[in-house]
Amino acid sequence: MGTVMALFFVVVVAPLVGLVLNGADRVVTARLQGRVGPPLLQPLYDLVKLWRKEPLVVNRVQIGYVYLHLAFMVMTLVLLALGGDMVLALFAHAFSALSLVIGASSVRSPFSRIGAQRKIMQMLAYEPVFILLVVGIYLRTGSFMASAVGRLDAPLIVSLPLVFLAYLVALEIKLEKSPFDVATSHHAHQELVKGVTLEYAGPYLALIEVAHFYETFLLLGIVAAFFVRQIWLGVGVALVVYAGAIVVDNVCARLRTTWMVRCLWTVPVMLAVCNIIWLYVRRTQGG
Repeated sequence: MGTVMALFFVVVVAPLVGLVLNGADRVVTARLQGRVGPPLLQPLYDLVKLWRKEPLVVNRVQIGYVYLHLAFMVMTLVLLALGGDMVLALFAHAFSALSLVIGASSVRSPFSRIGAQRKIMQMLAYEPVFILLVVGIYLRTGSFMASAVGRLDAPLIVSLPLVFLAYLVALEIKLEKSPFDVATSHHAHQELVKGVTLEYAGPYLALIEVAHFYETFLLLGIVAAFFVRQIWLGVGVALVVYAGAIVVDNVCARLRTTWMVRCLWTVPVMLAVCNIIWLYVRRTQGG
């Protein structure tokens, strides 16, 4: 029964939470910019409009990669929700992003291909942080299974504070927020050309948006997992982090892709590496 409830929560509740969060993002962004803005459920209205449009694509290859993008994103959430292998979840998450990259590269549009190239640069920037996060959890729990996090006697934030800070920077990239929204943007204040999602329309663009709802829930769920012994505190911190990402998105200009990689690979990655070394030394001495 617990497995069934977890699957129901991941497949049904998670995208609804992500939808509401993205609606709140639009509302807060509008207020910060002095606009009235859309209603909270505007992402839902957009999805309904997209589903009712005629499904047009440049080539049939795009269609398969859209479904793979969504499927791998759901697989990542299911693996983590069921306490599965975090390494496998890490690969599934990477394959989800790669599916979007390959789909964008399968057309002749220069803007779409530039968006795909920038998406690859984003992956180059944030993937080391995700890998170090998984390694840090392994050093703390002695297992690559996500279920081991719930058996800790102290929250992850106590032993992985620097990794958490690095993850917050990577989170800004994954949410496509300034100053790192180089591949695409969910707001009109950054891009008139949608980059990696330019050549998608109708139901296929709706599927990408649904995948984004799943990913929003996933990323903020990882924030909450740092406080798993006090889950309501974790939920509160995740909401504060999301609000902070929205504020940063509206007060920062977009960086170039090379600056983005340099920014992630200097202070955030070095902080995470220092945290990993400290955990390894402490575990070695303790053994």
